[in-house]
Amino acid sequence: MYQPHVSVIGAGLWAQLRQLAPVRVRPARSVLLRQGDPGTHVILLVSGSTLITLTGSHGERTLLAVRGAGELLGELAVLDAQPRTASVIAAEDCRVHIIPASDFLAFVDRHDLQAALLRHAIARVREAETVRLEMATSAVPVRLASALGRLLQAASAGSAEYIVRLTQLELSQLIGASRNAVGTALKPWRERGWLTTEAAGGLVIRDITSIQSHAHAQT
Repeated sequence: MYQPHVSVIGAGLWAQLRQLAPVRVRPARSVLLRQGDPGTHVILLVSGSTLITLTGSHGERTLLAVRGAGELLGELAVLDAQPRTASVIAAEDCRVHIIPASDFLAFVDRHDLQAALLRHAIARVREAETVRLEMATSAVPVRLASALGRLLQAASAGSAEYIVRLTQLELSQLIGASRNAVGTALKPWRERGWLTTEAAGGLVIRDITSIQSHAHAQT
């Protein structure tokens, strides 16, 4: 089962890692890391949730994963000195520590974390492949319900409601569907009160269990 970095390296080392850079706040929908950029730093996610996306040759975006608090972001580009293979977008307001590559690499060497980080990276790849297969083969309602569920699971807030601060167009791009198809999928969930639409274009999720059950029942 996939575990966040804080579980892999331990709370003690995680706390030490946080001391390497001050905490900063990044607003929802901001780009934290950009695909193709060099690995100049690592982001330690303290709170909030993020979308990991892959951009294709024609500009199409694919959702690879959703990450929540307790994760390192962008560490692979730092470890192998290669360009970033995906982008990271804040799904909600996020508190982060931005750690320079040199400081992160020194920390990894000092605490002999290479093997643990490699095992974690392999788990990430397997999870991303599962998500990509789901996005390629499932019906739009299932893909959308799954994406909303991952966002809810990674969210920093523990309340019964969760606000998805993405527009229907952005959601459609993430799951590889048309905006109309996303609107059609949302309609019965909205009518049943399982979610509502915010004036600014986001969604308030009230009952993700019913949403996911309904999506699978329609296929």
